[in-house]
Amino acid sequence: MANVFAIHSVGNSIAAFLRNTYPQQINGTDMPTCSFELVSSGQLAGDIDESTRVTLYLYRLTINEHSRQARRSGSESHAASLTLDLHYLLTAWAANPLDEQVAMAWAMRQLHQVPVLDASALSPDGGWARDEVVQVMPAELSNEDVMRIWDALDPAYRLSTSYVARVVRLDPDIDEAAFRPVVARRHAFGEEAGA
Repeated sequence: MANVFAIHSVGNSIAAFLRNTYPQQINGTDMPTCSFELVSSGQLAGDIDESTRVTLYLYRLTINEHSRQARRSGSESHAASLTLDLHYLLTAWAANPLDEQVAMAWAMRQLHQVPVLDASALSPDGGWARDEVVQVMPAELSNEDVMRIWDALDPAYRLSTSYVARVVRLDPDIDEAAFRPVVARRHAFGEEAGA
């Protein structure tokens, strides 16, 4: 039962996952020092820090097309959950091509190897149920769509790729006590035994 903080929880969890698994060396070769962060549109405006980093930017939210009409089982009277797909732009920032390309290649490989985040990998502020998972998959964007996104942002184009995190289910804020089942009793009228 995720809450309204779940959207932020997903992006924050992906960035934390990449940050926590980034190695200092691979096969005896030093990796560039790199940070991983979730950013907003406002953080992309203005002067851009050229330190090596990979950012995750949520550029679009869509209602998941496969579960638009889905309701929780056994809850006809309850409001349906809002199921969302989160569209991210994963972008590499660096002062030189080696650092930019190595950091990006590693991040893409890591998300390819671990495409599912379960409740143990998602930050708890999202209110996740134990059985909830979020899949993080590559999403194909046309060159035109990529350029439109970058045209809308202030910095010039940077090496980037897109991902979609699905399905994020936001449950309604309801008072469960208001939906308790009615308990019925049968009353029989008649003579009492032994009267």
